[in-house]
Amino acid sequence: MQPKFWQERWESNQIGFHQPQVNPYLQRQWPTLALAKGAKVLVPLCGKSLDLIWLASRGHHVMGVELSEQAVEAFFSEQGLAPQINQRGAFKVYQAGLIEVWCGDFFDLDADALAECQALYDRAALIALPPLMRVQYIEHLNALLAPGCLGLLITLDYDQAQKAGPPFAVTDEEVRLLLGLYWALERLEEQDILAESWKFVQDGVTRLEERVYRLAKA
Repeated sequence: MQPKFWQERWESNQIGFHQPQVNPYLQRQWPTLALAKGAKVLVPLCGKSLDLIWLASRGHHVMGVELSEQAVEAFFSEQGLAPQINQRGAFKVYQAGLIEVWCGDFFDLDADALAECQALYDRAALIALPPLMRVQYIEHLNALLAPGCLGLLITLDYDQAQKAGPPFAVTDEEVRLLLGLYWALERLEEQDILAESWKFVQDGVTRLEERVYRLAKA
């Protein structure tokens, strides 16, 4: 899956993955991480998510990473924020208050960029990537995030043969295989959401589960 795919999705407004409200799992489960006010939170593949605003409202420094410049500009415009814009290596960095969004390819991030990140919030990154890229994504996180980093991961699980991604199905077994070596995992919630996901029903999906994990990097 090439960057052009996501650029075209934003250009054609095919952004069904965007949630028009703050994620309810985030609101319920983020407090269980007991992070200090001021902790810096990495949000990969953030789009124009309202979750960035919610995290900042809790006093966190928020570092979103997003490939699409259109998505980044839409986020700041829709929130009525006037960001300062600077170039940081391969990234165009937009910053307003406690929120900064790095516009560029997540895989171009280096350890210096994430040196101050103490937490990870992944609602839309892992499930946006096909299998081989999921492995690369987790390997990149493992290499860049420091021990002691805490996180919240949200996944979808369904029969991939019934519908092509994205969003892709990520099983509980795969989560544990991908992260188990470097992260302590605790499954916090699991819900069947098929009844409220009309597009999946329309496409013939017969099972759709969301899972929420608490992460702690060893």
